[in-house]
Amino acid sequence: MTSSIAFSVNGSSVSVAVDADTPLLYVLRNDLKLKGTRFGCGAGACGSCTVLLDGRAVNSCDTPMWAVQDRSITTVEGLGTPAQPHPVQQAFIDSQAAQCGYCINGIMVSIAALLEQDCAPSEEALQAALARHLCRCGTQMRIVHAARQALRLPQAQP
Repeated sequence: MTSSIAFSVNGSSVSVAVDADTPLLYVLRNDLKLKGTRFGCGAGACGSCTVLLDGRAVNSCDTPMWAVQDRSITTVEGLGTPAQPHPVQQAFIDSQAAQCGYCINGIMVSIAALLEQDCAPSEEALQAALARHLCRCGTQMRIVHAARQALRLPQAQP
């Protein structure tokens, strides 16, 4: 059954007419044309679709639309701009942390959520934030380096 669901995306109010059980990911990509949120596994296991829901990192592939009514969503597009990237985005650019780029958007959103919750997170908190993400192309070391840079954590010595 189609419902009108109102919420905020990247600071703008929107309303969509969809089945209330439709995954948020589908609405972001197909209806709102926000392609930065990736479809990875579709089962909430890889983290490619991570967005902020009221500042908390969630998988959008298994978040039904009824759960976002009157709430605030931030996608990777809402973190920063090309002229003024979010500090996490800038750290990933500086570290050249992306290879294929598929997982990076979700990872950046999760690290931004970590920073929002704790301005000085521990290495353990970083590892916990990254644990839910899968990277298939092998840039894990650059990803961790960029995350530490964004969080201003000491870099591991080889």
